[in-house]
Amino acid sequence: MRIAIYAFTGITMFHLSVPQMVFDEVARQGLATWETILFSDDAEPITTAEGYQITGVRGPEAASGAEVVVVPSWYDDGRPAGHPLRELLVASHDRGASIAGLCLGTFPIADAGLLAGRKAVTHWQGFDQLTARHPDLEIDDSVLYIDHGDVITSAGTASALDACLHMVRTRLGAAAANQVARSLVIAPHRDGGQAQYIQRPLPERAEDDSISAVLNWAAHHLDEDLSVERLAEVAHMSLRTFIRTFRASTGATPASWVRMRRLDEARRALETSSLSIDQIAVNCGFGSVVTLRQNFAAAFKVTPSEYRRRFEAQPSSP
Repeated sequence: MRIAIYAFTGITMFHLSVPQMVFDEVARQGLATWETILFSDDAEPITTAEGYQITGVRGPEAASGAEVVVVPSWYDDGRPAGHPLRELLVASHDRGASIAGLCLGTFPIADAGLLAGRKAVTHWQGFDQLTARHPDLEIDDSVLYIDHGDVITSAGTASALDACLHMVRTRLGAAAANQVARSLVIAPHRDGGQAQYIQRPLPERAEDDSISAVLNWAAHHLDEDLSVERLAEVAHMSLRTFIRTFRASTGATPASWVRMRRLDEARRALETSSLSIDQIAVNCGFGSVVTLRQNFAAAFKVTPSEYRRRFEAQPSSP
């Protein structure tokens, strides 16, 4: 099977290497006769984001016989794909080739019209731009990749490994995918998406000094009653004035700010401490592990226990 991988000046070495590493490992392990080739718009050498020049890149005609065409990433500015690439992707799809858009590589796939009315995923930093350009798309941040059979898209950066292993699994079976994963020393399958990686920043300092003082106080008293009435009392404001000033200063309601601050602290504790999840729930002001679990899963699409298994820095307590 021939797999054509699109290369362009400015692509990172990592993005360009992922499909080559996974698919070439199939051949190295003797599992199937798979061949990867690099092609570009003009067959000229490309320069990677790291400054390395790559020669031997073929022209677009090299993708004409490929069973799989991969766009492993895209320009950081998310620029629209040019007509030649869009035409190549559509022609490849029409003749039955599978199309893969990895990380920001979802952008040109969408530009080619191959994701119209479908679910897709890309790096979380590209969500807004992609949906603004293609409002008929539905972005799903709860998964690492989405496979429609003819078109597959993956989430940010390392999720390309998951998508490529999935393509091995669907074509050669789980045993082959496991062998490739074992050889590359990566997980043969990971659950969950990238919601837990998405930054939902809150202002470090509110414009209003009174609100800034309340934020600082609340951050150090997460295990206490942080009702809006209590926060207004700390700010020495009437309830109505406090709510209006808080929203103007932070862009959030007091309740949503407190919830996200508690969730952020819970994440930090899960990553860096060996405290039990029950204790973390109490320390962060959720009261019970059930309440923590419900809020955590709603925000990050993963349970606290699953999050700890992926991110823990110390062994969790029994």
